[in-house]
Amino acid sequence: MEISATGRLVVRITAADVGKRVSVRRLAKPGVTDTKFTDTVGVLTSWDDGVLLITRRDGESVRIPESSLVAGKIVPPAPARRRGPAASYEELARVSSRAWRPVESERLGEWELRAAAGFTRRANSVLPLGDPGLPLDEALTVVRRWYGDRDLPAYVQTATGAEGTQELLCAELERRDWTREVTAELWTGALAPIADLAEASEVVLSREADEAWLARYQRKGVSEVALRVLGWGSPRSSEAESGGGPSVWFATVPGSSAGAAPAAIGRCVVDGRWAGFAAVEVDPALRRRGLASAVMAALARRALDEGASASWLQVETDNAGARALYAGMGFSAHHAYHHYRAPVSAGNQR
Repeated sequence: MEISATGRLVVRITAADVGKRVSVRRLAKPGVTDTKFTDTVGVLTSWDDGVLLITRRDGESVRIPESSLVAGKIVPPAPARRRGPAASYEELARVSSRAWRPVESERLGEWELRAAAGFTRRANSVLPLGDPGLPLDEALTVVRRWYGDRDLPAYVQTATGAEGTQELLCAELERRDWTREVTAELWTGALAPIADLAEASEVVLSREADEAWLARYQRKGVSEVALRVLGWGSPRSSEAESGGGPSVWFATVPGSSAGAAPAAIGRCVVDGRWAGFAAVEVDPALRRRGLASAVMAALARRALDEGASASWLQVETDNAGARALYAGMGFSAHHAYHHYRAPVSAGNQR
């Protein structure tokens, strides 16, 4: 906290500091001077009508009455992580977007509108990196119309918690009654330690998601569009053949008997220095036997052979088991990301 030369706490932030990362201390019970203090660190996203709105790393917004402040200061961006590869938010946002390639996209200024018949929000949402080239309300009108024309709900994917993320945009969407439906995190880690993990059983790698792999995949009734999203970047694509696009690998641990669903599966997208893991799923009856680690190790070794050195994955905030597994492999959170859905009453949303 900011302390003056006389030893008193001082508020050294104003409404002019909106958009900056701040640390504030406030009274837990406004107006009660002998109550406990509460500290909040995050991006100051607004200061209107005597109320501060601060967005924390996890994307949660905290409303703080100006009258309850006892101290406050601007703080530098969150320090660089000590684990894992260095990377900017923008680099990771673009790499992860290419791993869930939409079947249709369109530019709106520097924003990318993405659609894939509704298969995964990551391929059916706006990636708002930069300026849309229009005032925000006009841009959101275009977004709602574009998705409405495709009979899809309008989503905007935002991020919080790292330098260059979109806390201000999150706050503006919330003011316009957009609803945050999903929050997850993108984690990064070194690739080589994953490749060194011991394999608990045979792992078969393929360029395609075959029927056996799909039998274990948690999304049932996978459509042709979904297969294109999952498999984009295979050597069959002209972009990958020319060296300009990612490549995709699917891993399968065969089931215990002929015709049985696989014991475990996984997917890896190799894109330059990055290997992105996804769809790591294990038969519930066979969990805690090292199968997920075996799948990731096999995929990591293939990614190393293709020149990757760093890795990323996406994990939901309430998936305690997966988070413990990935932390044990050396992964750590880089930023949180969120999907905001347009109000149902807006435009021609279904």
